[in-house]
Amino acid sequence: MLKSLYIKALNNRRFLQPEPEKNTDFSLEGKWFDRPYAKSNKEFSIAAGDGSFNIKKFLMFNYCPVSAEALIYDGQLKNIEQSEIFEIDHVPFIKELVPNYMSIFELKCCLKAINEYDVDYYLFDGSILGDLQNHYPKGAKQPSDIKKKLTPGVLKLFEDDINDLSSLDLSFPEIKKKVYVHVSGEGEDDFKDTEIDDVYNLYLSSIEKLLVLKEVLKKNKKIISISKTSSSSDLFHSNAPDIGILDQFTEKQGISKLIHKKVESSTPVPFPVYDDFFNGLWFTIFYVRLKENKNVLKVEIPYYIEDKDDDEITEIIEIIKRDVAEGYPYLLNKAHNDVVITNKHVDELLKISRIYETTNREQLKK
Repeated sequence: MLKSLYIKALNNRRFLQPEPEKNTDFSLEGKWFDRPYAKSNKEFSIAAGDGSFNIKKFLMFNYCPVSAEALIYDGQLKNIEQSEIFEIDHVPFIKELVPNYMSIFELKCCLKAINEYDVDYYLFDGSILGDLQNHYPKGAKQPSDIKKKLTPGVLKLFEDDINDLSSLDLSFPEIKKKVYVHVSGEGEDDFKDTEIDDVYNLYLSSIEKLLVLKEVLKKNKKIISISKTSSSSDLFHSNAPDIGILDQFTEKQGISKLIHKKVESSTPVPFPVYDDFFNGLWFTIFYVRLKENKNVLKVEIPYYIEDKDDDEITEIIEIIKRDVAEGYPYLLNKAHNDVVITNKHVDELLKISRIYETTNREQLKK
C-alpha cells in the first residue's frame, strides 16, 4: 500500500508547487501600505495567553488533557494557569466539546489577568470574532428543555461563579447538578438516553464560554487579538485568504486597509444569551507585518476605530511591536510553547495515571 502511495506522490509532484507563482491579478493599491513602525516607548503592563488540548482515544473512553496559561509582564514575568484531564465518552461532537473546555480555561485566565493584575493590554491568541461567529457547533442539536431552564436566575449562578475567579474550573458541571437535576432523554426524541448528558455538557459549556467572553469584552480597550493564519477574504475576495496573498506579495513592514465588521451582520444564528450585547459589537480588523520578510499577522480590535484615526492604530501596532521576536509577540509565543500538549506529553500523563488500556491498534503490532 505504501509503495503505491509513493508512486502516486512521484507522479503528482509535477503538478504540485510548494509556492505558487505570483499572480499579477492581485492589486495591492489601496489595500496594503508599506510603512515602518517603531517600538512603543510608553510604560505599560501587558499579558498574553494561549490554550491547548489533546485527545487520546481508547476503547471505552477518550482521555483529554486540557491546559491554558496567561503570561503577565509588568517588569517581572508572572503567570496564571489552569489545566484538567477529562475522561469523556465516545460522543460525535467531542472535537467541539473539548475545545470549548480549553476556551473557557483560556478566557478565565485572561479575565483574571485583566481583573486582578490590572494589565493595560492583553494579547489574545486567535480570533474573537471567529469564536462569536461559531458560538455553537453547526449541526449540533439542542435539548428543548435546557433553553426553558436558562432563566435570569441560572445566568446569575453562572456569572457569580465566573466573576469569583478564586477558581478557574468549569462552572457549568455544578450548575447542571443544581438546576438540571433530571438529565435524561425523556421528551427528547432526537437523543438517545446515553447521549443526553453529553449534549447538555456541550450546550452548557457553550453558554459558559459566551458568558466569560462577555466579561472579557467589557474590557474591549485592553484586548488585542492576533492570528498567524486566517481564511478571511475581505480584501481581495479571492479563494485564497487575504493573509496568504499579503504574505506572498509583500515583503516590507506595513499595514493593510482597515476592515470593519459588526457581529450582527456576520452571525447567522442568534445568541442564546445576551443577544443584543453580542450583536451590537464592532470589530476593527487589519493585517500587519512587524519585521521585514517575516509573516503577516491578522489583528482584531473589538471596537470600531475610524479609518482616519491613524494615531490610534499606530499606537496599537507599536504596543504589539515592543516585545516582538522575529516578527511575532514574544509573550504569545512563550505561552503557546508552555501549554502545548503533544502526543509525547499524553503518553507521559498516561504512565503517571497508570492507564494502560489498549486502543486495539496494539493488536496489529503482534
